[in-house]
This record gives sequence, structure tokens and C-alpha cells, in this order.
Amino acid sequence: MTLRIERTDAPTDEQRQAILAPLRAYNIAQTGGSAPEPVAWLVRDEHDEIVGGLYGRVFFRWLYIELLVVPEQARGQGTGSELMQMAEQLAREKDCVGIWLDTFDFQAPDFYRRHGFTECGKIEDYPPGHQRFFFQKRLIQAD
Repeated sequence: MTLRIERTDAPTDEQRQAILAPLRAYNIAQTGGSAPEPVAWLVRDEHDEIVGGLYGRVFFRWLYIELLVVPEQARGQGTGSELMQMAEQLAREKDCVGIWLDTFDFQAPDFYRRHGFTECGKIEDYPPGHQRFFFQKRLIQAD
């Protein structure tokens, strides 16, 4: 087999899917497979507009929280904690091993620590002058 490498600065979704397909096949062979289950809790204002919420997915028996946004006018009033409690309840119902997420130092690392998350990784200078944190909260303890 002869291979060549080609760069594109405008990759299409079709190209992404072509790269992803053999990775998914390998992952399924190693793990037996898992289909991501998306979930969201929407925070709406008095005009029924979405102004925040939590978006994530259950995959490989972990809940990944991709997005958590509390509208500025609701911060400090328990909305974020309520969203996190709802997410944790779902993760427990789905028998998840745990919950994981990432955040920046200028966002909410202390909020997640207060909710029982522990740091499991960090990238310095991402973005430059800041840090990106990775957190997890185990719901089922390892044997």
C-alpha cells in the first residue's frame, strides 16, 4: 500500500467522518461499543428564550458535560447547582461510572470543586496566560 499525506485548511464534514470511521471501528473492537446519548436541560427566560443550560452526553458509561451556562442575572442563585444535581441524578440513573468536564481558569473551576469534582488534568497557557482544567467526579468507585 502506498500512502501520501495531504493537508487541507478547509476540511469538510465528509472528510472528518472518513477519518473518524476507522477510529470508531477500532474503539468498538476494543470496548464492545457505545452510542452517545445526548441530553440537555434548558434554562428559559420569561419570553421562553433559551438563555443558558447544560448540554452533555452519556458515552461509555460516563456523563460528559460539554456546556454549562448560567445567565449572568441568575448566577449565585443556585441555578448552576440545580443543573449539576439534575445531571448527577441522570448519571446515577444511567449507572454511569462518573461525570467529567473541562473548564478554564476564568470560568468556574472552584464551582466544580465545590460540587465534588477533582482535577484530573490541566493544560498551562491554553489560552496563553490561562489554564484549562479537566475534572471528574466518580460515582462508582473502582475495584
